[in-house]
Amino acid sequence: MLRAAFASASQKHQLGPFLNTNLAIPAMTSSNTTLAAAAERDNFHFPIPDCLENDKPSEHADKVAASSKDKSLWTYFPHGPFKDGADFIERFWNTVFRGNPSQFFFVVFDKTKRQESQDGNGNFKLAAIMGYILTSEWDLWTEIGAVIVFPEFQRTHVASNAVGLLLHYALDLPEEGGLGLRRVQWRAMESNAGSIRLARRFGFQMEGVTRWARVLQPGEETVTNGRPERRGDPRPGLGGTDIAVLAMCWDDWENGGREKVDAEMNRTK
Repeated sequence: MLRAAFASASQKHQLGPFLNTNLAIPAMTSSNTTLAAAAERDNFHFPIPDCLENDKPSEHADKVAASSKDKSLWTYFPHGPFKDGADFIERFWNTVFRGNPSQFFFVVFDKTKRQESQDGNGNFKLAAIMGYILTSEWDLWTEIGAVIVFPEFQRTHVASNAVGLLLHYALDLPEEGGLGLRRVQWRAMESNAGSIRLARRFGFQMEGVTRWARVLQPGEETVTNGRPERRGDPRPGLGGTDIAVLAMCWDDWENGGREKVDAEMNRTK
């Protein structure tokens, strides 16, 4: 697999080899033999650089499950929380990411406050998860999705730096160490004001709302669009939701978008 890396979020962003002093974002892997299949991720449409990948498998699945027990974290997602790492792999990784060349999953570790952000094993605490999803190699676009920042790291620099790194790698030109994509999309349930606010802060442009975009699963009633179903609906009793669609395109990026993202990434708290 080809590799590059990210520079410190507080320095000029240049790819290759690109070291981020704020975050570590290894790809989803596991040293547990039961979960080893999760490391099969080399079929993604694009190469993933060293700065975003950890070559040494570790028990990230167990850490994700342990960090995401709060059910409110999954309000806008049809998955989670999870009993343990095996449950996470089975219900999330295997069904959403594994074997899908359009999707790539990351876990995020905060590196800014070494003593404060280490767990009992001497490893940095897990801060967030997110991924590239619905990626089109031919059309040169991807979406940043499955974004969950864990409670301890909410309203900190974590989301700004992690999303910023993924934006840089997606939208910077190949000569700058990026992929040179034309479009990065961000979607969120219309009721998820926090996610929409985060995207707008980065400079994503609102493009519209897709109505009745998804059938909700049992237990997701709190995020319904509030409109009644029609008589004879094939999914009786299951509400629907509307999805806000935002995007940052290459021309947004080249006309102030990069600088806006860099300003967000310079946050250290």
